[in-house]
Amino acid sequence: MKTIHYLKGDATVPQAKGVKIIAHICNDLGGWGKGFVLAISKRWKEPEKEYRNWHRFRSENNFALGEIQIVQVEKYVYVANMIGQKGMKTGSNGVPVRYEAIEKGLETLAHEALKLNASVHMPRIGCGLAGGKWEQIEPIIGKTLLENNIEVYVYDFD
Repeated sequence: MKTIHYLKGDATVPQAKGVKIIAHICNDLGGWGKGFVLAISKRWKEPEKEYRNWHRFRSENNFALGEIQIVQVEKYVYVANMIGQKGMKTGSNGVPVRYEAIEKGLETLAHEALKLNASVHMPRIGCGLAGGKWEQIEPIIGKTLLENNIEVYVYDFD
């Protein structure tokens, strides 16, 4: 089985050859304005625009926890908007991260990555504003992406 490649750097500048998918976690409220999404928006406008439209027309589409949206941003680069966060704030229901939604999203992402013959690049998803623990996310990545023989790169920003 493959293992995660841990790199120092910016996940919006993927360090690999071939087709690349940059995966990140979104909330289920349509909010886009804090965390890693800002780095994405600084490089490309399409992922935010597509996410906001996906949310705006949610009564007509699959916008929900566990769903993903793949947005092509360059010839060989895609961004995966993955809804893995319930709300945006820690409250009576705990932190916003939803591990089961991240797992479902990564299962779908695995199918997309195999179709595109792509590697997957990400920050430590679900561990920033979503409040998740990497010790719980890392095994999910193993079960969904690595067991499908997909190259995975995780970036720690300097």
